[in-house]
Amino acid sequence: MNRIPTASDIEQAHERIKPYIHRTPVMTSSSLDELAACQLYFKCENFQKVGAFKARGAMNALLSLSREQRAKGVATHSSGNHAQALSRAAKIMGVKAYVVMPRTAPAIKKQGVKGYAGEIFECEPTLAARESTLAEVIEKTGAVEIHPFNNYDVIAGQATAAKELLEEVGGLDFIVAPVGGGGLLSGTALAAKYFSPSTVVIAGEPELANDAFRSLQSGEIELPSPPTSIADGLLTSLSDKTFAIIRELVPQIITVTDPEIIQAMRLIWERLKIVVEPSSAVAFAAVLKEKSKFVNKKVGVILTGGNVDIHNVGEKAV
Repeated sequence: MNRIPTASDIEQAHERIKPYIHRTPVMTSSSLDELAACQLYFKCENFQKVGAFKARGAMNALLSLSREQRAKGVATHSSGNHAQALSRAAKIMGVKAYVVMPRTAPAIKKQGVKGYAGEIFECEPTLAARESTLAEVIEKTGAVEIHPFNNYDVIAGQATAAKELLEEVGGLDFIVAPVGGGGLLSGTALAAKYFSPSTVVIAGEPELANDAFRSLQSGEIELPSPPTSIADGLLTSLSDKTFAIIRELVPQIITVTDPEIIQAMRLIWERLKIVVEPSSAVAFAAVLKEKSKFVNKKVGVILTGGNVDIHNVGEKAV
């Protein structure tokens, strides 16, 4: 797809991927509602295939390729969840997946890629290193690139999470999603525009990786400073495709500190009794940080994934 997805594109993507994904549950908690002073509806993509919403976009992108394109294999760069999602999709379709991952990516995510028979090429933890290594892999293998977010088929797939949430919970005033590269956020914003125009989409972003916040302020894509946030899944910058959608449809990005992310993650673990990764807690942390904005409103929160390395996070979360 070489254009911004339409409502029909998102509906078709949903039908295309339904046999390969979970329709994840929406959870509520009266104690969290009381704490946040609003009605919260958590879309639990931590229960998704590969443990993250990325299963949606990767599957849709792969299914949208021609048979000839698939035969060459697929390649991407990813810190983990898209890597696992694309490796799984490739395994289902019987094609090869080549994945560039930063050497600092969580071990649990590398193990997931290997479990789906993806071939890993490690690189330094910078965007430049990711892109140059990926270019070498594609030149060597002839594989088709499936970018983690700068791909309209991926964006259409990610939009199906918000589509399901809006189908299940009518009359949402807000949907809050985290932002890294912007695939989920841009897809969520499109889904709200088409299927619930009165719903406002807001983003949460780590304060230590706030390039999307700065980009929205300046009107241009801002490059990230060396990011160090615990939210490892959000340590990347926007792309031209995602930023164009976000700039038009997302009025605000709320930045949150790592301690605020950890506190939100702890609350989700304790009150909802589910495991989410730090990146997944960013949206809820944003709601808690600006409670006055959401008072007495119906707020959807997308919990993006649950692939957390307990050994690395456990001590900080207690």
